[in-house]
Amino acid sequence: MSAGRETGAVSEKPLVAVLDYGSGNVHSAVKALAAAGADARLTADRGLIDDAHGLVVPGVGAFQAVMQALRASRGDEIIDRRLAGGRPVLGICVGMQVLFERGVERGVDTEGMGEWPGAVTELDAPVLPHMGWNTVEAGAGSRLFRGIEHERFYFVHSFAAQQWLLDVQPPFPEPAVTWCTYGQPFLAAVENGPLSATQFHPEKSGDAGIRLLANWIDGLGRATL
Repeated sequence: MSAGRETGAVSEKPLVAVLDYGSGNVHSAVKALAAAGADARLTADRGLIDDAHGLVVPGVGAFQAVMQALRASRGDEIIDRRLAGGRPVLGICVGMQVLFERGVERGVDTEGMGEWPGAVTELDAPVLPHMGWNTVEAGAGSRLFRGIEHERFYFVHSFAAQQWLLDVQPPFPEPAVTWCTYGQPFLAAVENGPLSATQFHPEKSGDAGIRLLANWIDGLGRATL
């Protein structure tokens, strides 16, 4: 469903908008966010997104197709606007990948959103896609993985960012960068100020995924509206 500015009882739960830009398989993310304690709405309504405590950017399929859909719906502008105001955003799977400068998939080089430097490229592994459960190495100071540092999460992808190139200087805090290994190390999650992202699917990761989303939702109360 798509939601606009709605009337009725005011929920005490943090309002989380799941960006509706045409990406498939998003209803499971809405359900998981609700299970984690959010008032989750699938929406493209800018007013509702502006009011939301957090914005989730899902993504499945190819890097190029997701970027085209984001630009066609002006979703990239919505994300930029929130981040410029220090408002929390969480990218999932290809919704994480498009935050980097470029994606290179089977010879197609596509410009990403450029929030982080670097390229998303194919994993060097004997079998692709990387599909199933895997452990991660939670980054120092991670809030997302608090209490679930040793859990497994569900991945389904053939491409990933395999280098972390952002140079953060004081007084800005060092991002929490989480790695996973499948054939070679790749970025499983990043927490960088208001912008967080996971290469795996929290909504498909059982109780551990729900707890990760709950950790993110808990942090929304510290954001300035």
